[in-house]
Amino acid sequence: MSDLTWSEFERVELSVGTVVSAEIFKEAKKPAIKLTIDFGDSIGIKKSSAQITDLYEPKDLIGKQLIAVTNFPKKQIGPMMSECLVTGFLQSDGSVILAVPDKEVSNGLRLS
Repeated sequence: MSDLTWSEFERVELSVGTVVSAEIFKEAKKPAIKLTIDFGDSIGIKKSSAQITDLYEPKDLIGKQLIAVTNFPKKQIGPMMSECLVTGFLQSDGSVILAVPDKEVSNGLRLS
């Protein structure tokens, strides 16, 4: 895999948002949680499906800030349209640990 250029990296919008709703995605082929995430006034509210059921319960995600790629094209996942890609760290057992800021920050701030 070749190195990214700085301009390529700058095009990826990694932004922080706060989960405003979360529920089990019953129609998903692989266990997942449907998330509604508030990225602030500049980006708005976006939906995503995240395969994070090994370590997270929907009720525990409400109010949690996380980092997502907000400028990917929308993707149809079953009956829902995913509008961003939630980021996390894939463990050797297949579980995912969410990438989160260690202190609260304003929704919509970009990772730099």
